[in-house]
Amino acid sequence: MRILIKNALRIAAMDDRQQEIANGAIVVEDRAIAQVGRGPFAGPFDREIDATGCVALPGFINTHHHLYQTMQRAVPFVQDAKLFDWLVGLYEIWRELTAEAVHASALVGISELLLSGCTTVADHFYVFPHQQKSALLDETIRAARRLGARFHPTRGSMSLGRSQGGLPPDDVVQCQEEICADCERVIAEHHDPGRFSMCRLALAPCSPFSVTAEELRRAADLARKLGVRLHTHLAETRDEERFCLEQRGVRPLGYMEQVGWVGGDVWYAHGVHFDDAELDLLARTGTGVAHCPSSNLRLGSGIARVPAMLERGVPVGLAVDGSASNDGSNLLQEIRLACLVHRVGTGVEAMPARSALWLATRGSARVLGRDDIGQLTPGMAADIALFDLRDLAYAGAMHDPVAALVMCQGPARARFVLVNGEVVVDDGGLPGLDVPALIDEQNRLAAEMIARMRQRTGIDPLRHRTVAPTHC
Repeated sequence: MRILIKNALRIAAMDDRQQEIANGAIVVEDRAIAQVGRGPFAGPFDREIDATGCVALPGFINTHHHLYQTMQRAVPFVQDAKLFDWLVGLYEIWRELTAEAVHASALVGISELLLSGCTTVADHFYVFPHQQKSALLDETIRAARRLGARFHPTRGSMSLGRSQGGLPPDDVVQCQEEICADCERVIAEHHDPGRFSMCRLALAPCSPFSVTAEELRRAADLARKLGVRLHTHLAETRDEERFCLEQRGVRPLGYMEQVGWVGGDVWYAHGVHFDDAELDLLARTGTGVAHCPSSNLRLGSGIARVPAMLERGVPVGLAVDGSASNDGSNLLQEIRLACLVHRVGTGVEAMPARSALWLATRGSARVLGRDDIGQLTPGMAADIALFDLRDLAYAGAMHDPVAALVMCQGPARARFVLVNGEVVVDDGGLPGLDVPALIDEQNRLAAEMIARMRQRTGIDPLRHRTVAPTHC
């Protein structure tokens, strides 16, 4: 299959030279980019895509998500909760997860991401209710394949239940033997380490407060034995920091270092509360961070010190995090927020628009250990996002179309998206997906989960928790 993308207003290659090509074209041959430039390029072509008015970018790369959480957006009783309270509340709903809900929620979240120009999705799945005997993680893989997204599912786990001093209910945690067996199974069945791989697994115990130290050590040993990466939440909140100091005697990163969880094969979600010495350790060991600005603001966790990380050479990528703490799965909006939040957190020059785009492409590719995605150069995977700037929101912004895509509050939806040389967003639509039917299914399943939780606990999650008013 040969595809010509022609007449692009601007191509931002995100290559080492940071080339930007006006009135450019891209030739795709099968799974790879064959040529990039002004052309003309010789045919014949199986398809020509007219990119007039469009900015072309490498497909964005999302380094952390919880796709099942698209079922729990804007749930009233945790709308104003900080992380630990938010988790304790939502665990009661997540106890009601089914295979059908996992599949539908993954379709919703991945579809949103594709429409926002995201072509590679890392997902952290760690809730396995005891009554569910289905292979739940496999449902997310099935959804990604159906939509044509490049997928990095991470087999999460929780082994420290409430009766042992952890946060999650005992009926959503698993014993170490069960976790280990299923980790080996999903890697054997689904992991592809090859170039242009569409599915790479990682092992991802949930957090320092939901797994045992022994589980963390076993996961690290198993991942390195099987040649996959390691992922977890870390340094997200001050509550987590206090938990680690009280229960482990060290700060979160110190604890991770004790159990073998630093190195170039490890990346953490959030990393909000690292001190200078910890940033130096991350840089020295090549340990990565998935930056989740929306979620960190939504839960009041803080602003990660991303400019300081980048200055030291820490691998940093961008992520939307779960839709119950972001309430969306739009990576272009996350790029814009990353551009803005560090102007407050660090300074107005701390995160230029192109630096935010770099985080979502080259930075994220490095965090996931990929050298075949994240830039528009010959030989790289044909993961391409085209955004049409012929919209009122961009009128008057043609001085710098690439920055305009980040800084203007446009539609934030791609017109065309290619993954591995296949068109997965075609003129703003998702080929072969009945979106209205999916929306109806998602809303039905989400309501059913709430109803079952209410019946089991007597708690109505649709009622807001009382919050005392603040008076000036």
